[in-house]
Amino acid sequence: MKIGLLALQGDYFKHQQMLEKLQVESELVKTKEQLEVCDGLIIPGGESTTFSLLLHKHDLWNPLQVYARKKPVFGTCAGMIILSNKVNGGVLETLGAINIEVARNAYGRQVDSFIDTIRLSLDDGNIEFEGVFIRAPKIKKMGKNVRPLAWHADDVVMAESGNVVVASFHPELTNNTAVHEYFCRKIEKSQ
Repeated sequence: MKIGLLALQGDYFKHQQMLEKLQVESELVKTKEQLEVCDGLIIPGGESTTFSLLLHKHDLWNPLQVYARKKPVFGTCAGMIILSNKVNGGVLETLGAINIEVARNAYGRQVDSFIDTIRLSLDDGNIEFEGVFIRAPKIKKMGKNVRPLAWHADDVVMAESGNVVVASFHPELTNNTAVHEYFCRKIEKSQ
């Protein structure tokens, strides 16, 4: 299994370190050719407007839309925004890979970033997980066939639909590999 890390901006290196802990091969993705050799892709946090511009600049926008229909993709924070169907109150172009509406920076600005316990409901039941929220987006609406996977209080902070998994928080900034393990299992099941 080889997991791609979209390496145009953001902290993709932290995701790479998590995959190394799990002894999973990774590929830094900056081109369509690099994307095509991957069994799954992680889109890290960063700045969603910049992601949109860079995806177009590197001719990855259309290939990534096609890829997300065929292979597993996991987006954290800005990655979730880019994969969403709609951004609340904004004009940001999104890939429309998962039927959710999100609000950017819904938990506040950089100074409002926080760490708190969230509840994950993955393959092996409910577990507590350290949620790191940095200028985090919020899922405002979920469409048909979108399944919640994690909650902070009453807010859904992780969801999936088909091949796509998204999270408001940054699991790569913890020592817990549970979320990345879940994504790896999703890739294995898709092969």
